[in-house]
Amino acid sequence: MSAPLPRTTRLRQFDTYRLLPSRFAMREDSVLTGISEDDAHLADLFELDNATNERLRGQRGLLPGIGVDELVFGVPNAGLVNAAFTYAHPQGSRFNGPERGAWYCSFEEETALAEVAFHKSVEYREIGYFEDSVTYEALLADFTNEFHDIRRDPRFKSCVDPSSYAPSQRLAARLMEKGSVGIIYPSTRRPRGTNLACFRPAVVANVRRGGAYRMTWSGQPTPKIEREKRATPRLRRS
Repeated sequence: MSAPLPRTTRLRQFDTYRLLPSRFAMREDSVLTGISEDDAHLADLFELDNATNERLRGQRGLLPGIGVDELVFGVPNAGLVNAAFTYAHPQGSRFNGPERGAWYCSFEEETALAEVAFHKSVEYREIGYFEDSVTYEALLADFTNEFHDIRRDPRFKSCVDPSSYAPSQRLAARLMEKGSVGIIYPSTRRPRGTNLACFRPAVVANVRRGGAYRMTWSGQPTPKIEREKRATPRLRRS
């Protein structure tokens, strides 16, 4: 007998939150421009950068985990969407393995902040150093589709284990084989918070900029979080 699959929920959710460190948020002008000596040098830097750019390799069909036919083109912030799926953590994340990423986001601003603050604090705990200040930018996106849903389902309690991604990665692999577009799950970092892992780039709709936040660690695991005031950023071509 095969293992059970989660129920599905017809989701219509606007303004979900995904936080990225500001240094990864695309700008109109490349960061390589500031370190190039002249146009010829800049061209060489772009060639070197592109050779190791997973998003660009994916857009050329050179990654084993995702085909070029799945990526998105010609829509605002397409590069940011594609990057979520072509840059995977070497050990994977909660609902994806190392060969293919996913678009992770939260239904609530507070949940997104709690998730990022927790994972960043884990990094600092590993080196025993809680002194840093990092700015994050929010990407808002809308979703209208049928998603698998493990909220309030005790059969999948292990998939939200705060200390292990093994059960959730196994479930995600099974769902991907079944053609799932993603999974809704409860946050383990914020009570009553809700997260979404979207498996398909084309389902991530209307991606746009939200607010910016600064997290500051001053010797303690819990950072101070402040909303940043900033001018409207210029976007780089996707």
